[in-house]
Amino acid sequence: MDPLLLGLLAAVALILLLLIGMPVAFALGATAIAFLFFQDGVGAFEVAADTLFGALNEFTLLSIPMFLLMGSAIAASRAGSDLYEALDRWLYRVPGGLLISNIGACGLFAALTGSSPATCAAIGKMGIPEMRQRGYPASLATGAIAAGGTLGILIPPSITMIVYGIATETSIGRLFMAGLLPGVMLMLLFMLWSWFYAYSKGYRFTEDDKHFTLRDKLVILPKILPFLLLIVLVLWALYGGIATPSEASGVGAMVCIVLVMVIYRVWRPARLWEIVSGATRESVMLMMIIGMAGLFSYMMSSLYITQGIAEWIAGLDVNKWVLLFYVNIFLLVAGFFLPPVAVILMTAPTIVPIITQAGFDPIWFGVILTLNMEIGLITPPVGLNLYVINGIVKDVDLKTVLWGALPFMLCMVLGIFLITVFPQIATWLPDYLMGEAR
Repeated sequence: MDPLLLGLLAAVALILLLLIGMPVAFALGATAIAFLFFQDGVGAFEVAADTLFGALNEFTLLSIPMFLLMGSAIAASRAGSDLYEALDRWLYRVPGGLLISNIGACGLFAALTGSSPATCAAIGKMGIPEMRQRGYPASLATGAIAAGGTLGILIPPSITMIVYGIATETSIGRLFMAGLLPGVMLMLLFMLWSWFYAYSKGYRFTEDDKHFTLRDKLVILPKILPFLLLIVLVLWALYGGIATPSEASGVGAMVCIVLVMVIYRVWRPARLWEIVSGATRESVMLMMIIGMAGLFSYMMSSLYITQGIAEWIAGLDVNKWVLLFYVNIFLLVAGFFLPPVAVILMTAPTIVPIITQAGFDPIWFGVILTLNMEIGLITPPVGLNLYVINGIVKDVDLKTVLWGALPFMLCMVLGIFLITVFPQIATWLPDYLMGEAR
């Protein structure tokens, strides 16, 4: 059978399983085993077991549960509340300052946890009611937090960057550095739109009787600065070649738990167990997706589907920029239906060699891919952040959240355009700190 036809059948089978509600990991595994059985018969089951183990037998994967443990410890404390409060005290007089402070808190919390849903939940529970109370439209308040939460997969340390690095055999340290400036740029674009919206509507969204002294602004900083310093030290250890991602994440997780115990008095066994069990559940879910995606990729390669798709794309007589445009559209559509980790594991091994052959930097492309995945987090039908926000604010329907997030989606599209035109936004920092890649 023609490889492209087989690939189409595999894609249809996978989409059908997802539409009936099967978890992503099991849908990937079931599709892979079914098509391998079609080719190899009963022997496919033995191959499946070996391939699944091989996909997870990677030392670098240890950094994923460690970073998740780090994020779980912070999410279980009042760190998010304090971040939000600190920024509000400094920006409360700026037009749209509360909205800007919420987006800034999302960016900082994203750097602490690396998780988009955790960022939405932690900042949204405090920020959305406060914004609505001060007169912000429900759509803008919810859309801003949904979009701000997407920064969790771009600003390092990022779980998706780790997965991309493993899938494409690129340096995770360079990927982290490449995501830093684009992440800050995107956060500033979100803030700029928020300020423009408030200014153009004539809103200040401030309370005349509200005033914070310099002492009020400084007194809260000792609670949040240790966590920010921890992130800086973890990234410095990675960038400086002092520690591997697994080592840095392990030390970071341990120090983070100690900080939470000391600063926020989270020392009871029940609370600590909640932190560990929450990180474990997320880790198992991600590891299952990674393992099953590895099996799915093996099936695609074994049936010559991956090679057939690569040959078909390579045979297209198009300019490299047109090729990049097609790839972006494909990634956007894939992000509508699948979570970022699944999209990366399924597509990166096929797309990245083609992108590299066309003359693009794989580290730069990792940032472009991640930005596409960010848009997928706030677009239906699988936009995870939309459902997290909808669960927090039950009186606001999903359509309202989506309309509120739309301007921020356009900011992300603008971010993709800027990084495409000026690739140095992503490549300058890793090249400056680690030297140009060879």
